[in-house]
Amino acid sequence: MADLFSFDIVSEYNAQELTNALDQARREFATRFDFKNIPVEITKENEDLKVTTADEYKLQAVIEVLKQKLVKRGISLKYLDLSKKHEPAGNGQVRQMIPLKKGLKQEVAKPIAQMIRDSFPKAKAQIQGEIIRVSSKDKDELQAIITFLRTKETALEVALQFTNYR
Repeated sequence: MADLFSFDIVSEYNAQELTNALDQARREFATRFDFKNIPVEITKENEDLKVTTADEYKLQAVIEVLKQKLVKRGISLKYLDLSKKHEPAGNGQVRQMIPLKKGLKQEVAKPIAQMIRDSFPKAKAQIQGEIIRVSSKDKDELQAIITFLRTKETALEVALQFTNYR
């Protein structure tokens, strides 16, 4: 039996579910009456979503529907960085680039690791790149840490997943 148990805390979206949500949104705009003859383009470019449409009002409607589709597919809205404003595109259209947040940056990972250390002194939390590895001798303590972090997740600016449980 292992003397040390561990799991990883990550912040990664399911790429296939993201693709499915984008496809559903595209299909909805192809059939909606209020978007008849209005071009709507939703694409994923590297780690950004690019939304292009006729005007600012339509852009906000597209983003709202996109949010609904993401939530239905189980993708947290915390992955979307909606801080960037729209910009003019060609032919009188507007475009908005929405960066997707992936991975735990140092400024986010440090407070999470510190919360674990403060609340569970027997557990060890190490930041390894864009993941946090939590280890302990007691499996029940690891389960308690996961439960604790799920209750605190609403206050965090990232969505958390718990992987590699051993």
